[in-house]
Amino acid sequence: MSRLAELLGGSRPVLLDGGMGTLLQDSGLEDGAPGELWNLENPDAIRAAHTAYAGAGARVLTTNTFGGTRPRLDMHGLGDRLDEVNRTAALLARSVADEHGLLVAGDLGPTGELLAPLGTLTPEEAQALFAEQLTALVSGGIDLVLVETLSDLAEADAALAAAREVAPHLPVVVTMSFDTNLRTMMGVRPAYAVAHLAAAGADAVGANCGRGPHEMEVIAAQMAAVRPDGLLLVAQSNAGLPQVVGDHFEYDASARDMAAHAARLADLGVDLVGGCCGSTPTHIAAIGATLAVAS
Repeated sequence: MSRLAELLGGSRPVLLDGGMGTLLQDSGLEDGAPGELWNLENPDAIRAAHTAYAGAGARVLTTNTFGGTRPRLDMHGLGDRLDEVNRTAALLARSVADEHGLLVAGDLGPTGELLAPLGTLTPEEAQALFAEQLTALVSGGIDLVLVETLSDLAEADAALAAAREVAPHLPVVVTMSFDTNLRTMMGVRPAYAVAHLAAAGADAVGANCGRGPHEMEVIAAQMAAVRPDGLLLVAQSNAGLPQVVGDHFEYDASARDMAAHAARLADLGVDLVGGCCGSTPTHIAAIGATLAVAS
């Protein structure tokens, strides 16, 4: 049994949480502002978001650190507060998780930099960036590592190497974003991602974000067809596609739509199911109710 399977216990699928950035925007975060700053300046809103997902039945709470690497924080003048931003995010999630008996996933998003040869970032530099962020998350008490929304397998390799360096005792989940004709922006296909990341040591592999539930089911089916024994699969779709409604965006998949989607993912053998952009505690609660029936 893998480290992650042991941590999660026997019940499948496991319910993950949903979107954080879009949820914070609904709570008043200005468009384009770094949600990570709210870990320090509006911790009650972060705690409320985690509490809402806990109430919806999520078994894993994800730290509010998607943009927590130094290059992304530097864009907002927050690079010198990297340790504080990430450690506080982990402590906030931990405080809610402990109240409800849940797990905390330390969230590593893409660095925003291109690796060589397309860019100038070396694999060693990328590993160091992830290691710096992960060190702070570990000090805040995370239970597992979630590397999400990647397009480049070289960046995924760097994140996995950082996890081995900083937290070799923690399981690692890696999800890619397949949003370009069932490929990532770098041209990676779902089946190849599974083979590569399983060999690289990921405990679970999957997809997140993307173009909505239907494409996610196609991607999940391709992954399920090739996964090796012992590898867990993950799917966290956006709640459809964003539509302009008045002066803001709304995602077009309802809670009922996402619940039906989750049932189909369960039929495919996906082990961990949640939501991404546009998904709310209402979506997650509906998914959880459906998964409870399916299991």
